[in-house]
Amino acid sequence: MAENNNDKFEPFVPASTIMPEVTWRAVILGAIISVLFGCANAYLGLKFGMTVSASIPAAVISMAVLRMLYGKNVSVLENNMVQTIGSAGESLAAGIIFTLPAFFIWSANDALVAQGYKHEVSQMQIFWLAMLGGSLGILLMIPLRKYLVDQEHKNLKFPEGTACAEIIIAGDEGGNKAKLVFAGIGIGAVYKICMNMLKGWSESVNYDFKGVFKGGTVGIDATPALLAVGYIIGPRIAALMLSGAVLGYLGVAPLIAFIGDQLPAGTIISPGTIPIVDMDPGQLRNFYIKYLGVGAVAVGGFMSLIKSLPVIVTSFKKGFEQIFKKSDSNENIPRTDQDLSMKWVLLGVVAIIIAIWMLPNTNLDILGVIMAVMFGFFFVVVSARIVGIVGSSSNPVSGMTIATLLVTSTILIKFGVSGVEGMITAMSVGTIVCIAVCMSGDIAQDLKTGYLLGATPKKQQLLEFIGLLFPALAMGAMIFLLNDTFGFVQIEGSPREPLLAPQANVMATIVQGMMHIEGIPALPWAPIIVGGMIALAVELLGISSLPFAIGMYLPLSLSTPLMTGGLVALLIKKVSKKDEYKKNNEQGVLFASGIVAGDALIGVAVAFMIALWGWYGEFSDSYDRAGTTLTGAYGPWVSLAMFFGLAALLGHLAYRGFKKK
Repeated sequence: MAENNNDKFEPFVPASTIMPEVTWRAVILGAIISVLFGCANAYLGLKFGMTVSASIPAAVISMAVLRMLYGKNVSVLENNMVQTIGSAGESLAAGIIFTLPAFFIWSANDALVAQGYKHEVSQMQIFWLAMLGGSLGILLMIPLRKYLVDQEHKNLKFPEGTACAEIIIAGDEGGNKAKLVFAGIGIGAVYKICMNMLKGWSESVNYDFKGVFKGGTVGIDATPALLAVGYIIGPRIAALMLSGAVLGYLGVAPLIAFIGDQLPAGTIISPGTIPIVDMDPGQLRNFYIKYLGVGAVAVGGFMSLIKSLPVIVTSFKKGFEQIFKKSDSNENIPRTDQDLSMKWVLLGVVAIIIAIWMLPNTNLDILGVIMAVMFGFFFVVVSARIVGIVGSSSNPVSGMTIATLLVTSTILIKFGVSGVEGMITAMSVGTIVCIAVCMSGDIAQDLKTGYLLGATPKKQQLLEFIGLLFPALAMGAMIFLLNDTFGFVQIEGSPREPLLAPQANVMATIVQGMMHIEGIPALPWAPIIVGGMIALAVELLGISSLPFAIGMYLPLSLSTPLMTGGLVALLIKKVSKKDEYKKNNEQGVLFASGIVAGDALIGVAVAFMIALWGWYGEFSDSYDRAGTTLTGAYGPWVSLAMFFGLAALLGHLAYRGFKKK
């Protein structure tokens, strides 16, 4: 990859070179990776509120598997196609888990059901929402490629896309790098099996304070996935999340408990249903801290959006120009600059609009369709530009979706659509927009990788639909399985901890509160507004408030393992020589990505076992984080020892890696 004397970028594979790109082996392997990482990220996102990029692991796995099966007779462009298809599953999972669980959350709300909420989401409906939203994001990104990827090559680095291209080019190192990924998968899986399936030790270690600090709590969810995610996101983001959790659970919660002790006996403060003096830290979270988090997440998302306004205006203007700009025939331009014909793009968008309008059980009349396509187009342009600057992990998808839901709900109310019907319409619009935004960010990164390698854009754009299709088929069954097995809300008397689904819970709460439903209590606006003011105060300090807000919403025990992983990443940076840090960090990211995949895939397997075989029958009722373990009273100490041992191994392999033979 270089610039020639005419300042024209030359890819790794020149346009004049023809080599295999789209092959059956690439399509099949890419589809398998897409489904696996899609399901793993669905579980990870619903449990912990975050997903991890699948592009780099997909590229490494592709090189390892194809080389093992076919020797060196595999082109870099084939590997690129595998990662193009494989990374789509993770992006689709993010779009779905941020929104669709809201329908299941509402179905578990007895008060809503009493008011006539009977909406049943089917697996087929999830499939079509995924396909339509994802296809909209892919198609609307295609006209932007020449501007964002080609013309803005020097200005927009697309971090994940560039890193993926470098890994594929360094294919001679693929075997050693693949060891790190597969070792991570194996270790993450074995750890999860020993901890959860064999009940070897406790998953969560917590301590609730008493006396003058009553209401405060500390703890750690000693899971390999959270440790690895903390390493990937780095110490700064992990510290911001931990700071939000510290304020919520070691600051506000003890203050509320102190005030509760001063109130007359039996006093109940809304939205609580029991006196504060009788609440444990978990109940303080559910009744009060959670709503602070809702307000903070909403404001944090909006602030991310506001700070992106210059990029939004420029991207929207350029995107509008590119979409209506007449393009040359593909016959007259180089292979590396060929896109899908604008005619097919426009026809595809029209077909999607008609299909959205005809989709049953979404309450999407012409007004809903217009809003879905309008917000989809606007935020796809925004998302594609933002990921080029800061990467997919910093793309404010939640903020864009919350903005969509707020504006959509307001418009629907103005047109007389409210109550249960308005809830379903607003969330259907939000789902389509969220999926479109996630998929546009993914294809933007993939097209950057292809641009650096010398792939044919048209082929990548077509293959992206393959990457969308297979996880879309699996995602409906996965959401139903996880809901039936764990659920997304706490049910009294259930022995199992639900999946928190933090983004979906926030969005369900916002939409439910905006639609005036008789008999349903209004949102507790006071703690929500206070949470928003806290996030605003953090912004005024010059600090990004969204990670802080997510930390406040999630339990403290989820932020501490993230911080542990972030500290390992910081240690690697401190002890590495300047010229070796990039290699060491990449080794750590590959091993951590494997850990995440291994942990999450075993979590999905556990869900299948519970659903199909009742968790081996006799153990079904004991599957909870506080259940009896083989190590008995020593379970928490064994848990800490295993967790910090894994952290030490992560640091060792990041610094040393595997020695090449």
